[in-house]
Amino acid sequence: MSARTTPTADEALRPVTAPATAGGALRPAAATTAAGAARPPAGDDARIGLRGHLRHTGALVRRNLLWIRKDPESMADAVLMPIIFTLLFVFVFGGSIGQALGGGQDRYVQYVIPGMIAMMSMTLSQGVGTGFSQDFNSGVMDRFRSLPIGRGSVLFAKISVELLRMLFATAVLMVVAVLVGFEITSWPGLLATVALSIAFASSIMWVFLTLGVIMKSAQSVQAMGFLVLFPLQFGSSIFAPTTSMPGWLRTFTDYNPLSTLADAARGLMLGGPVATDLWVTLGWSVAITAVMAPVAIHKFRTKS
Repeated sequence: MSARTTPTADEALRPVTAPATAGGALRPAAATTAAGAARPPAGDDARIGLRGHLRHTGALVRRNLLWIRKDPESMADAVLMPIIFTLLFVFVFGGSIGQALGGGQDRYVQYVIPGMIAMMSMTLSQGVGTGFSQDFNSGVMDRFRSLPIGRGSVLFAKISVELLRMLFATAVLMVVAVLVGFEITSWPGLLATVALSIAFASSIMWVFLTLGVIMKSAQSVQAMGFLVLFPLQFGSSIFAPTTSMPGWLRTFTDYNPLSTLADAARGLMLGGPVATDLWVTLGWSVAITAVMAPVAIHKFRTKS
């Protein structure tokens, strides 16, 4: 008889994952348990301990990444979005908005790229919500209930994978930006911008995670996400200065967290005032996390 009776993280998770879908969800590799599958005993998470949670999270992240490699279509949004938006705004609107900035298309490229990093941090955060919704509806979460893993590991692995997708999309964006004429004037500023965007994206993911748990389908999460994201993205300073906007709209854009993130990114990457926008963005991130993280964790534990 083998002396080891407790499976390792990889052994416990081996039956679970299959190629990721475009929304970042996992497909069951084998028949999943019934919806009424027995849950782990109460206190199971506590018995696993911190090291166990870290091992399980690492195993889930690793398997997600392996299946993404086998199913590259799941990265289409992270690859195509920065390319399409950069080309669209630079070559369609760049000339006219660049003139309003006192230059031309080259001036607009320098203006819009930091804002694009801010936009992607929020747009790609939606994937954590659609992914969880698909996992619940496809039966993957039922399978997780029957395995000796911490449920918190499932949560943090999903967030980690989405943050890695965001980093990849940012790298694609910067390659395209350089090709259309963007000049990186400060590498430390670029790294600080990416770090700030990750902090903000991490807070927004709690919002979409809550939606992914409480809404009935991934399509509902996407629809709600569009209703939230569209006014925040275009009612901000991401694509154009706010100086020519009506007073009521400018009030909204000035307090829009995407505006403060975009303006902080410009200050970090191009030089200029940055302290106020930086601290306001960090304040938004802390406030959103403080409010939504407990809600998301409670809803997730209740449903899973």
